[in-house]
Amino acid sequence: MPQPAADTPLYLDPAQALEARVRDLVGRMTLEEKCGQMLYTAKAIDRLGVPEYNWWNECLHGVGRAGRATVFPQAIGMAATWDAPLIERIASAIADEGRAKHHEAARKGNRGRYRGLTFWSPNINLFRDPRWGRGHETWGEDPVLTGTLGSAFVRGLQGNDPRYLKAAACAKHFAVHSGPEEFRHEFDAVVSLKDLWETYLPAFEALAGAGVESFMGAYNRTNGEPCCGSKLLLVDILRGKWNFRGHVVSDCWAIKDFHLHHKVTATATESAALAVKMGCDLNCGEVYEGLLDAVSQGLLSEADIDVCVHRLFRTRFKLGMFDPPERVPFTSIPMSVVNCDKHKKLALEAATKSLVLLKNKGGVLPIASDSPQKLMLYGPNAADVDVLLGNYYGITGEMVTVLEGIAQVIGEQASLEYRKGCELIHDNRNPRDWSSFEAKASDLCIAVMGGHPMLEGEEGEAILSDAIGDRADIGLPQPQIDFIRKIAQHDTPVVLVIAGGSAMAFEEVFDLVDAVVWMGYPGEQGGRAVADVLFGHANPSGRLPMTFPKSLAQLPPYEDYAIATAGRTYRYMTDEPFLPFGFGLSYTTFTYSDLKLAKPTVKAGDTLRAMVSVTNTGPIAGDEVVQLYITDDQASTATPRHALKATRKVSLMPGEAAQVAFDVTPTMMELVTDDGARVIEPGSFTVTVGGCSPWP
Repeated sequence: MPQPAADTPLYLDPAQALEARVRDLVGRMTLEEKCGQMLYTAKAIDRLGVPEYNWWNECLHGVGRAGRATVFPQAIGMAATWDAPLIERIASAIADEGRAKHHEAARKGNRGRYRGLTFWSPNINLFRDPRWGRGHETWGEDPVLTGTLGSAFVRGLQGNDPRYLKAAACAKHFAVHSGPEEFRHEFDAVVSLKDLWETYLPAFEALAGAGVESFMGAYNRTNGEPCCGSKLLLVDILRGKWNFRGHVVSDCWAIKDFHLHHKVTATATESAALAVKMGCDLNCGEVYEGLLDAVSQGLLSEADIDVCVHRLFRTRFKLGMFDPPERVPFTSIPMSVVNCDKHKKLALEAATKSLVLLKNKGGVLPIASDSPQKLMLYGPNAADVDVLLGNYYGITGEMVTVLEGIAQVIGEQASLEYRKGCELIHDNRNPRDWSSFEAKASDLCIAVMGGHPMLEGEEGEAILSDAIGDRADIGLPQPQIDFIRKIAQHDTPVVLVIAGGSAMAFEEVFDLVDAVVWMGYPGEQGGRAVADVLFGHANPSGRLPMTFPKSLAQLPPYEDYAIATAGRTYRYMTDEPFLPFGFGLSYTTFTYSDLKLAKPTVKAGDTLRAMVSVTNTGPIAGDEVVQLYITDDQASTATPRHALKATRKVSLMPGEAAQVAFDVTPTMMELVTDDGARVIEPGSFTVTVGGCSPWP
């Protein structure tokens, strides 16, 4: 190996230890140069060979906002797969594309936003209420499922090289953040210590344990402290209890909320000082432009600045930004990987596995494509591209709508007609409506309805939302209900495909139709995936990552962040839901039997083996999501009725059985007390294993 020249700075010598290299580089910087590195638009330091760097990039379900990229299902759709290995493969593909795009942009001198290797994904906030417009960015309402799938995403994105990160992942938004969007800059999410540690923090703790490189603070306050300047969250928990050593970034322009909206500081300089003191290393925004003033006023020391800059450059060194390209295993990934055939196939696999079959009366699905029939396709989402995308997306030249997907797979014996039928939310104005006549004359109707990214999203992005991105109503829009009633009044079977990124209450319509498939926002290959499931080329295996309530009446007030005392999510809900968490059907059937525990009693601190037999008792091969729930029967405080603790996905041929084993660990038997402590109490526990959350 060639030796570095004698005059080569230590920080440019790859043979040196990481911490020594970072200290050497930061030690050569002036105070002004250091402060310039703490803005997301980090300035170049030409004399040290430090190029400018924009920290802001997105890859929620594919490299986002930077042109061409493979578009995978929105996060809530990936969550519906309940498939951690699949999520890890998806994230690895995303990182490959991100690497290729980053190096190509750098070669062209483009170091702007959405061109870096620090991706502000995944969003692991708990989807506690279906009204939240950004819920489709999350992994659902359960902390264990969110932590499991979010950790898989982190592992795939960051890679497994012992020295270098393929890309840097970010756990956001830390913490207790899930609406309302309208008040996110001023809202105080007040939660009990029990809810904080039992519900809102476990997924973040899981990602910290998985080695996630960064955390992003939320806009709101939590229990009185702004999240990007919270001693409890950033100092005591993140850096202290969890020993997190990566960097922390603010949500964009969140630090100015300290003085403008939260009123915890008086000036921008004070806000910058508070954030830095609490450990927010990087400002997405402009407040850190006042860091020099904060030092000159005695609000910060240069040592405070050094700590933050050290953390930031540790990440950049781990990404290989100061090493010869030939030493970094990811610099040679070619641009040809972007939206390559392999990734398109992966997007199709992910979309197919994300679809959830919710109803199949009389086996109307799958549709027999080899028999003569006339098919009618309706709905405002049937030919819509936006409904494939969700938000924070890339673009590709191949985005398959449901109309296009069905047209690709129908047999020569079938004919297909398409009518939009109704508007997404507005009443129809055409006095002549042919839908009833067409439906009556058809052999089968497919209606693609539901939600849309224009109805739910981030503050200001969902332009049809009356609640600044949130949903004031969780039902189907009335024009869609009216149209489904029209086509369902005949003997013609109706298959309803529901788009959208959150739970919907449509029980009345559900009873009118013969089959229902939830498709979420399924990505670029979504239409082909829907067609493959409808026509039996694939057997649906998705499961709901959130509870579908019957109506708003079953939900606590949106602004109330209480979980245990409010009966929120499947873990504490006492009313019967419309559709339960973990639910999903298949074209085959699965039978559970012989649930056995290795022993009837267990000592505190010991692990217990649970075994169950799962048999495919139906006619075709299929995948089953085996779910293990635990109930603490004799707890001294409120505990979940049922709490998901582990899952396994098994593939079985007709008649095949599998023995599925789970290790029930001490952590799974812990309860969180009212003061936030985790304890294992003596008493009995119920272990339930099945294909859905237990009800009642």
